[in-house]
Amino acid sequence: MEQRRSASWRLKIASAGLLFLFWRGVFAQIRYSVLEEQRNGTVVGNIAKDLGINQRTLKERGFRIVSTTGETLFRVNRNDGVLHVNGKIDREEVCERSSSCLINLKIALENPLEIHYVTVEIVDINDHPPIFSEKEKRLEISENAIAGVRFQLQGARDADSGVNSVQIYKLSQNEHFRIEVRDRGEDGKMPFLILQKSLDRETCARHKLLLTALDGGRPQKSGTMEIIVDVIDINDNAPVFTKDTYSAKLSENAPIGTKVIQVNATDLDNGPNGEVFYIFGQDVNSNLRRVFDLDPVTGEIVVKGPIDFEQKYQYEIDIQASDKALAPLTTDKIILIQIVDVNDNAPEIEVTSLSIAVPENSHSGTTVALISVSDVDSGMNGKVSCSVPEDIPFSLLQSSQENIYSLVTKSSLDREKTSQYDITFIAKDAGHPPLSSIKTLTVFVSDVNDNSPEFSLNPYTFYVPENNVPGMSMFSVSAHDLDLDENAIISYHIWRDPAQENKHSSFLNINPETGAIYALKSFDFESTKSYQFYIVASDSGTPSLSSNVTVNVFILDQNDNVPVILYPVSSNGTAEGVEEIPRNVNAGHLVTKVRAYDADIGYNGWLLFSLQEVSDHSLFGLDRYTGQIRNLRSFTETDEALHKLVILVKDNGNVSLSATATVIIKIVEPKEAFAASDVKSSVQDEDNDVTFYLIITLGSVSVLFVISMIVLIMMQCSKSTDCSSKYLQDTNYDGTLCHSIQYRSGDKRYMLVGPRMSIGSTIAPGSNRNTLVVPDRRRRSSGEVRLKRIIGNKFQNYNIQLTFL
Repeated sequence: MEQRRSASWRLKIASAGLLFLFWRGVFAQIRYSVLEEQRNGTVVGNIAKDLGINQRTLKERGFRIVSTTGETLFRVNRNDGVLHVNGKIDREEVCERSSSCLINLKIALENPLEIHYVTVEIVDINDHPPIFSEKEKRLEISENAIAGVRFQLQGARDADSGVNSVQIYKLSQNEHFRIEVRDRGEDGKMPFLILQKSLDRETCARHKLLLTALDGGRPQKSGTMEIIVDVIDINDNAPVFTKDTYSAKLSENAPIGTKVIQVNATDLDNGPNGEVFYIFGQDVNSNLRRVFDLDPVTGEIVVKGPIDFEQKYQYEIDIQASDKALAPLTTDKIILIQIVDVNDNAPEIEVTSLSIAVPENSHSGTTVALISVSDVDSGMNGKVSCSVPEDIPFSLLQSSQENIYSLVTKSSLDREKTSQYDITFIAKDAGHPPLSSIKTLTVFVSDVNDNSPEFSLNPYTFYVPENNVPGMSMFSVSAHDLDLDENAIISYHIWRDPAQENKHSSFLNINPETGAIYALKSFDFESTKSYQFYIVASDSGTPSLSSNVTVNVFILDQNDNVPVILYPVSSNGTAEGVEEIPRNVNAGHLVTKVRAYDADIGYNGWLLFSLQEVSDHSLFGLDRYTGQIRNLRSFTETDEALHKLVILVKDNGNVSLSATATVIIKIVEPKEAFAASDVKSSVQDEDNDVTFYLIITLGSVSVLFVISMIVLIMMQCSKSTDCSSKYLQDTNYDGTLCHSIQYRSGDKRYMLVGPRMSIGSTIAPGSNRNTLVVPDRRRRSSGEVRLKRIIGNKFQNYNIQLTFL
């Protein structure tokens, strides 16, 4: 220990030596004291005098305060070295809660440099009274508290220090309490309230005490605090409910905040022991706490969340009534709440479809789907009825189980008319007001093969030119089927009856997929003008359905026949003849007539005559339409006796075909002419016989024609009167189209048909018998038929006129 002290002194001496080297003079520390709360400018002390410094050199040497813990509290006068108070000093503010308050100042001088330390002590004065943090202190002490129980009180605070701080506590006079003070050093003196006599709540429920704190200053100052002691009752009575049972009814969907019921309990104790509050029992789960709320003060149970009868129709709530004692006593009670159902749930519809689609040939009563309806409401609110619209071929049948229905067909279905049904189910409950639900089920109708193929026309009529190319498509037919998929896939074939020989159908073929018809040979109008066959269209359903159609084919004439000269014809078969005429015949005498025939019809068979070669153009003339040769003037003596005429006969086809005939005319004297006339008379007799047979033939044809027209009129009554169908049944069809080249003049229509004329036409006067007048069908009451037929080189022209109604 002695060594430590010696080392410490050595360190101090060394430090002093070092300081002496740097500063030439460091003098002893000066200490002053000054009372707080002094006015500004109060003299603390004369530093220059106390340090022995010449006052005249203070300003030159820069006498000043260079460092201090309270530099702003003091100031020095450079003229005389006096230390003054710089403003009012509050010790409690400068040195809070410190027993001593010292302010260190560092005084500096230059030339030579000197540092001096000045300590100023701020002396406390008793300018603050003791103050309690609370004006009133409340204590609760049970009436069964034993004597000697200590209750710590909050001590008073005095900003002064030393003897001016709090020194003693005094308690107002009473018989139950006394005060005890403990000194806790820097924390000051702490008061304790001691119970020295047991309390009796029934005698006095509250005690009021006054605690006084006194300091040691002169004059003495004090502070007070009122202590209120409430005697707590002993909790020896449990709360009691006013009713034995509590129950209530509550409608579902009640608004939040709706009061359900109020419970009430009383406690005979006083104070907290008699104050009752209400809470849910420990067994009440969180779900119930979300539905109901309990007011802990009033005991009212109110709606807190949604009330749904379908989730729970009854609640049992455990309520606890408890007092507010430190050791509270509780009482339990069960509250029964019945939920009253309201119609707040619409019916639900569940549809179970038995099949994806219903065949269209399903019988009435076929089950399509099962429907179940339900309503979570109770009573009449949960009684549900289901229905479907009346305008659909379906109905609902209720099963033996309640709210179970079957959707069945009530009439036949036709997919071709309606392929699907959107069935709306309507479920309605019996509540007030009623609620309903709607659900839609789509029922598809599946196809069955119940429709035969249908042709677009029946019958078909086609016009095919003769001389067609074998193997090429002539025409096609088409049919459609209202069914679907394979039931609508159509194949075609030509129907051939083995019992009936149809030589034409054997030369035809058909594409089974497209219906295109091909001819295996070329047709000749002159041999076949029309033919008829049947086409069958079959679908691919099971069983397959089919239909047939009649096809009428008319061959159109082509100009493929050369005109044939019927007269004149020589014995060796050449078209050459000799005619003799008297020289004395008059002008216009018929010399002869060239007769020709063309197997074609219409323009192709309409022949025109012309002179290709003639010896004297002024002597003979040729009628271009009839082929008659007449002399244009009388013969003279100078005319030659022999004349040669070459006649060209050609048709009116697009590419004309022609033939020539040669006529040799001899001019003879009258006697020779008479001999020639005898020969001609014999020929005339032969012509009369032929004429007789021709009249019989034409009469038979006319009768057949009238019968055919009657049959045709009867058929037209049952069929459309279009132009093409009119001539389909005409067995005398000669290849002329119904609408040939026509033109109109006034109220009449004209049609050029050539030498072969259609039935129902009239030769117009002045038309050279080649223009036909087609009568107006709206005003047709009769018709005239004039037939011209040239047969052989010895037959004359016969005009036959038929008039019919």
